[in-house]
Amino acid sequence: MAGAFLLCSVLLFLCAIAARTVANDNEQQQRQRQRRQVTFVNELPNAQIDLYWENHETGGRKFEDTIDPRGGFLRVDTYDGHEFSYDIESDGERHYFQPKGFAVLLGSTHCIQVRCDVTTYSRKSSDTFNILVKPYWSPRGASRFLELVRSGYYDGVALNRVVPGFLTQFGIAKDPTVRNHWGKLAIVDDLPFDDIPFQPGYLSYAGSGIDSRTTEIFIVMPGVGQEQLDYFGENSWETPFGLLEGNVEESALTKIYSGHGDMPPWGKGPESSRIYDEDGYTTYLPNAFPLLDYIDRCYVVDEVDTDIEEEL
Repeated sequence: MAGAFLLCSVLLFLCAIAARTVANDNEQQQRQRQRRQVTFVNELPNAQIDLYWENHETGGRKFEDTIDPRGGFLRVDTYDGHEFSYDIESDGERHYFQPKGFAVLLGSTHCIQVRCDVTTYSRKSSDTFNILVKPYWSPRGASRFLELVRSGYYDGVALNRVVPGFLTQFGIAKDPTVRNHWGKLAIVDDLPFDDIPFQPGYLSYAGSGIDSRTTEIFIVMPGVGQEQLDYFGENSWETPFGLLEGNVEESALTKIYSGHGDMPPWGKGPESSRIYDEDGYTTYLPNAFPLLDYIDRCYVVDEVDTDIEEEL
């Protein structure tokens, strides 16, 4: 009897150790699944999105909230590996995904068209940039650009750095209050999407360090050498978020005034720091660089007709 009792005690002890080990393993796995806050942004022009969390333990689906279009957003506290879903009436399918921290919701839409009306030949003529914004390439960068476009930020902005065979840069707002406000709202760098190589006509942010992207954008010019193309993207903030539609060689990029060359110390063009001054647009640019071209207006193409209908 004593031997049987001892055996039972040993077995109970071993079972307790095993149970504790399983509990510790589960606790460790839970810790490894980091808790994070995810921002979901609806960049569709008109459709609302109902967001759901897929509960795979119960097989159920939990409604999170409805997200409005045109940059409406929702922040959700969740864990790595959690799956979410949404459907859009226009494409007739449910979309499943595991967010990493920032997620743009577009359904089957892969790009959003932005049009910028620009002056050319030193404001003697006009043309357009037709930009295809690719949110899946750079979610935070694309979403910020669309937010700025919708707010009218780029209307009246100078094309202040135009270097043939290199880049065209812009993004310092005409209104000093506006540019100072947005200049303080830097966004986190995006992880590269499928290592997309830069090509002429691609758009990215100009920055000064990690997580420094705010409002200034550059477009890769036609005729840029392969060595420079390979160098674009080496910095963490240089992630392409869109491209010019059509033949870049015949685009408005080739018609913008470029006679000032690059900014100092590489050329005699405008100094960005001076444009940020209070008199940047009222005195500095018109007096020192009267031949510059400008963006008249930028807008999301699919949202214009809807805005007109709402006004009527």
